[in-house]
Amino acid sequence: QVQLAESGGGSVKPGESLRLSCAASGRTDSFTNMAWFRQAPGKEREFVARSGRSSRDTGYSGLVKGRFTISRDSAKTTVYLQMNNLKPEDTAVYYCAVGSGPRYNYWGQGTQVTVSS
Repeated sequence: QVQLAESGGGSVKPGESLRLSCAASGRTDSFTNMAWFRQAPGKEREFVARSGRSSRDTGYSGLVKGRFTISRDSAKTTVYLQMNNLKPEDTAVYYCAVGSGPRYNYWGQGTQVTVSS
């Protein structure tokens, strides 16, 4: 089992920044990929960004590429999402997930990000 604890959400104005964190515990040797997804009210959950164990192995949704940066700590058990130039359409609950290959087996409980003037 893997437990995920997210933090860093909040309310900001358009153009401001936030940094989300997600710390994994338990069977941290059971996954290679860490990712962020989000779900806005009335919409389906969507992929935001992912990171493999290598810092060069990252991927982003086209909606956030160039504004968001995903990274992991040296132990590879904590993943961060630096979100810059936030827009109202980034408002959502952000979820951390971990897994291997294309599957994400464990999910966090989510952290709310609200972008509003």
